[in-house]
Amino acid sequence: MKNLKLTGRLIVLLSLFFFASKLHKVSAQSPNITLDHYDLLVSLRSPKMSPDGRKILLINRKADIKENKYVNTLWLVDKETREAKPLTHNRPSVRQPEWSSNGSYITFLAIGDNKKMQLFKLPVRGGEAQQLTNSEMGVIKYKLSPNDLFIAYVQKDSLVQKSGIEKHNKSFEVGYDWYLAKEASLPAHIWICSNEGKDAYKLSSGKVGYNVFSGNMKWSNDSKKIVYIAQPKPHSAEFLNSSLQLIDIETKNNTVLDDGPGVPLNPSFSKDGSSILYSKSLGEEPFFNPHGLFSVNQNGIKNKDAILDIDRDISNHIWFSDQSFLIGAPDGTKVSIWKGQINGLYKKLDTHGVMPSVGNMDIGSSDEIVFIGSTPQKPSELYYMKDSNSIPEKITSFNDTISKLKISNVSSINWKGEDGFYEDGVITYPPDFSSNKKYPLVLYIHGGPMGASLETFNFFAQAFAAQGWVVFQPNYRGSDNLGKAYQSSVINDAGEGPGKDVMAGIEAIKKLGFIDENKMAVSGWSYGGFMTVWLTSHFQGWKAAVAGAAVTDWFDWYSMADMNIWSGYGLGGSPWLNNNAENYRLQSPITYAHQIKTPTLILSNTLDQRVTVSQSYKLFHNLKDNGTEVKFIAYPISGHFPQDPIHRKDVYKRWISWIKDHF
Repeated sequence: MKNLKLTGRLIVLLSLFFFASKLHKVSAQSPNITLDHYDLLVSLRSPKMSPDGRKILLINRKADIKENKYVNTLWLVDKETREAKPLTHNRPSVRQPEWSSNGSYITFLAIGDNKKMQLFKLPVRGGEAQQLTNSEMGVIKYKLSPNDLFIAYVQKDSLVQKSGIEKHNKSFEVGYDWYLAKEASLPAHIWICSNEGKDAYKLSSGKVGYNVFSGNMKWSNDSKKIVYIAQPKPHSAEFLNSSLQLIDIETKNNTVLDDGPGVPLNPSFSKDGSSILYSKSLGEEPFFNPHGLFSVNQNGIKNKDAILDIDRDISNHIWFSDQSFLIGAPDGTKVSIWKGQINGLYKKLDTHGVMPSVGNMDIGSSDEIVFIGSTPQKPSELYYMKDSNSIPEKITSFNDTISKLKISNVSSINWKGEDGFYEDGVITYPPDFSSNKKYPLVLYIHGGPMGASLETFNFFAQAFAAQGWVVFQPNYRGSDNLGKAYQSSVINDAGEGPGKDVMAGIEAIKKLGFIDENKMAVSGWSYGGFMTVWLTSHFQGWKAAVAGAAVTDWFDWYSMADMNIWSGYGLGGSPWLNNNAENYRLQSPITYAHQIKTPTLILSNTLDQRVTVSQSYKLFHNLKDNGTEVKFIAYPISGHFPQDPIHRKDVYKRWISWIKDHF
């Protein structure tokens, strides 16, 4: 009898052990997302189909935590077998892959012998990559000619070397530059060399330089001309005065095709060579309006109106084998792609819930489509469509590790806001969400304002939701996902209108019944930081706020940022004309910051060109002097957002901890 009792206990213990092991196995396979998983996330970009349509190049980008850097690797994916293999090793900066027209070799940019970006050539059948250029200043962009005989590449001019006592003179002329510029702005020009990197010569010349900020260039089909974006002076904000130009590589004759208003983007020649298509703002205020597609012939005769205007922000196009093209844009909380024609006709393609990355699409010689895409619960992978009517097929598995984690549900929400606008946003729910429970609400506001919160995979929204929070990513006027009327309505209404839009969205979520109204936090980066400061200064009830690289003072932006004078397009012009300074003051969050009672975490890079750190210092002193709880964390690095994995993770660790502590 005693032995039977022992046996029974043993069976129970073994059963419990088996059950516990099973639970452990399940939890090991699908834990909630944490910031530690961020090291495993792979970003993909630049897919390029081979001329025979069998293989696809792409760039794989992963974090190297030990070295605190991101590492790019060029991969080759077989379309049929799904086999993926790396082509480059020890080239962490590899980018801009291209196929030769016959598919015999691949070109790309990577760090060269002089520690600058250079152009390389890699035979497809194997062997070492050959460095083709030895640019003193480094290659910025390049393009192979259709006949494979030439390479056009862009590099900045060299600084003039001074001699004698003048070599100690560091003075330079300031233009529309950011306030920490240390030397003269240098123009960038197009150079031409052979496909072996020989016989290089400068094609463009003079003070007019290549628009590095937002430009692109394309060869004509006969390899005799290049269309490109130029700016009149090399200073950073001069990109706003850009023009579309055509240059003959033999005569060097230059033809201005479109000199504004508006900033032309991403030109290309039609398949028959008769037209050049490009994107441009549908209003005189660049980027405060969506872009449409325009056309011009090689003599500069252009269509006054857009040849394609779907009331969405079209910035790129890619040609099919005929005279049709593929475009994409944010569309509500989705990303849509359309097949368009020069006559203005278009149709939306069905991607069956997969949302393409608009700047990462390509078309093969047989009109196959490849793109980097994601879903609300699946990170980016490479997708393939046999034609424009096919269902996208996932053909890579770079992010399988992340996909096996417990991913929170995501949905969109719509509401009617101020001024009759129908608005939208994205909700990410906590794991194991129940509508019968109450949850804290965290606003995670996008920047721009010409951005949009979409139902694509968002790692940080998932990491926030895993804390047990409902995460709300609102779109507000100025967002580029709902058409011209909505996007342009932010002009001269920088804060009040968007603030009301966001608050209307919060009210719509509250009506769903699962929000703990005593635990709400607001946060964002860049214009999302602007919105954070605006909302905390105009509305009460927040438990915590995180203002990252927040635009707080439009005077500082106009005078000190790299895009400086761009703010004038949205604020009635220069603050120094026609008593417009009062308008800048009224639309700067710092004007109202003394009203903030919300504990606020301020984050900023000290060498941020886009939103200068001075704006965060003003916010810190304002809150500190008024007795509001505040902490200011600065990162002594460049960039608008940390570009290394350690500081990037630190931003979000502090972000989450600040909100959690104040909940």
